[in-house]
Amino acid sequence: MKVGEVTEEEKKEILSLFERKNGLVELAKIIKSDDALYDKMVRDMGATATQFQAWWDRMVKKYQWESKEGGNWEINFETNEIILV
Repeated sequence: MKVGEVTEEEKKEILSLFERKNGLVELAKIIKSDDALYDKMVRDMGATATQFQAWWDRMVKKYQWESKEGGNWEINFETNEIILV
């Protein structure tokens, strides 16, 4: 169910975080815990996850989207629509 939409600039911000988060997840699959980059990747994953959640928190406060228990919002990157699933 569509509950709203975001601006193009807001969409670009979450798209960047979404792509970074996915890239780090893929990197985590190939980096070993004793690799020199592992600690940096873990810190980056934490920071990115925090920024990702902060974006959603800001948008919910700004737009007052409808919610439901156990529901999640998703963004359609083609239309900028926010959908409650």
